[in-house]
Amino acid sequence: MSKTYKNYFPLQNVIFFLNLSPGEIAVYSYLLYCEDRKTYQYYPSYKTIGRAVGMSINTVQKYIAALGEKGFISIEPTSVITKSGQKRNGSYRYTIRPIQEVVESYHQRQLRKLEIKAARSRFTAEAAP
Repeated sequence: MSKTYKNYFPLQNVIFFLNLSPGEIAVYSYLLYCEDRKTYQYYPSYKTIGRAVGMSINTVQKYIAALGEKGFISIEPTSVITKSGQKRNGSYRYTIRPIQEVVESYHQRQLRKLEIKAARSRFTAEAAP
């Protein structure tokens, strides 16, 4: 970790305008706090995240899934080899996506919602006697 980020981590202001719940912001913030600044990745367990942000494992899973669906993070399963040579599931690898991509994706989703709403309004108006 560089000296620049020794006692803090960057959180973009735009994060508060992308319709995230407080729980999603907490989990996302923790992942940003822990990420490797060169690879943008981290491998915490749900339990580790939960302890850090004061949430149950199930709640953390819910917020991780939501962050993945919204494009804030990429989620990849990992595996480990035990001493006895057995392959086991490891923690998930989280990659923080560039905020510009997240904002663009958010705007695209919002635009699609507006287009659907407009199409429904047109259909309703055309179907009215």
